[in-house]
Amino acid sequence: MRLTSRSQIQPITFRPMRRVPLLLAAAALISACTVKSGQPSTPITADAGSPFEWTPFGPDARVQTGHLQVPLEHADPAKGTIDLFVARHLADPAKRIGSLLVNPGGPGFGGSDFAIQAESVYSPALLDRFDIVGWDPRGTGYSLPTVDCITDYDHFYTGIDITPDTPQERQLPIDLAKEFADDCATKNATILPYVGTNESARDMDSIRAALGETTISYFGFSYGSELGATWATLFPDTVRAAALDGAVDPAADQEQGSLDQAAGFEQAITSFLAACSATADCAFHNGGDAEGAFDALMLRLDDHPIPTEDRRPELTRGMALNAVAQAMYSQQLWPVLERALADAQSGNGSAMLALFDEYFRRQPDGTYENMLEAFQVITCADSAARPTVAEDDANAADFQTIAPRFAPNTNGSYFCTFFPPATDQRIAITGAGAGPILVMGTTGDPATPLASTRKMAQALEDGRLVVVHAEGHTGYLPGTCSGDVIDQYLIDPIGHTPADGFECP
Repeated sequence: MRLTSRSQIQPITFRPMRRVPLLLAAAALISACTVKSGQPSTPITADAGSPFEWTPFGPDARVQTGHLQVPLEHADPAKGTIDLFVARHLADPAKRIGSLLVNPGGPGFGGSDFAIQAESVYSPALLDRFDIVGWDPRGTGYSLPTVDCITDYDHFYTGIDITPDTPQERQLPIDLAKEFADDCATKNATILPYVGTNESARDMDSIRAALGETTISYFGFSYGSELGATWATLFPDTVRAAALDGAVDPAADQEQGSLDQAAGFEQAITSFLAACSATADCAFHNGGDAEGAFDALMLRLDDHPIPTEDRRPELTRGMALNAVAQAMYSQQLWPVLERALADAQSGNGSAMLALFDEYFRRQPDGTYENMLEAFQVITCADSAARPTVAEDDANAADFQTIAPRFAPNTNGSYFCTFFPPATDQRIAITGAGAGPILVMGTTGDPATPLASTRKMAQALEDGRLVVVHAEGHTGYLPGTCSGDVIDQYLIDPIGHTPADGFECP
């Protein structure tokens, strides 16, 4: 992947998201295992001179890129380094407060895009007052080395029966999970133990010091909330302000976190289908019974996959659920899903395949971003859980009970089963000493349900929950209540810290 390809980046038209694979999972997976205690670490002394050697990026003179060398393992710098790709969108010099570190979620997404495309994401108020600083976390994007496990996504994520009936169908996802883990471990042996959230949070302190700032502000979406909470726990004295939008329960183990997220997607699908049934203009209206039509379609796909595009796999039930999950991240995609479901009902799976490909970040040339590979490697690096095949299979019934539409799988995920043991599982989140931290959640968030976000706020020593009444993943939207409350807090955390439980209509 060449850096010059970033000049073709299109404006962001959807909210940041934390995506989760379904075809190798009984349900969505969350890296939320917290066993180690979260003791503060000693911050790095701020560097008076910047080591970045910033260079202009594209026609916007306010956008620059640079690189920062950080230790592969911060506790043992002799093991080597990682090259972090960093970008920043410069503030108005007359109004500048400082730098704002940002992360779009994942894990697995490169975060430099959110600085390069800052004007498509953040309000003018934030753009004027902060240098928006985004980086590709270790193992992702243009930071080197990058996690790279596979090239043939269709091999791993299509053609799997998520309700297997024969021994061969039951064995296939097990074999693929082992093959995937073996490929990841072999190709990424150098960095595999060091790509977890703890080390990324330590990278944040290195970036802060390299920027020459004693304290710094942070704004993270989705998984970026978990990363930010980890940083605030490890380096509380460096936190000027921290806004966490769309967070999970940091104390939930892997299974409970996955169940919470499955319930969130189930609720979102239920809301989508109810809205379609109530609206005659919905392309999947089906005489007011979108729910029944959806259930029938999923059962039909389970038995008889339908054609999609030439030389591409037929649409299975598992692939269709990935497509549905993609549309649940933003209500703006609901009309797209309505039409795609109607097409599938007529025997054409092409539109559902397009959503499936969007979920997995398939590019026009047939290649894929490495987001999913990095997602899985980072998730497993964060969690000590390595359930056996039998243990994973036994959990399937819990997911069917809580999310019968979203997680009808009758076998397990085997998501981390075959990965090497984690050596640096994520610390317990406290945020002790970091001051008030804003935690935002939406009432209809499928990926980070509000109930889980509440628990993040409760886990922090001074978490201030803001509830946004809306569908979709994450709440920040410039020019609305949710945007204003975050903007005002980041600009003036002393004078505009919201009360815990503040609500946006």
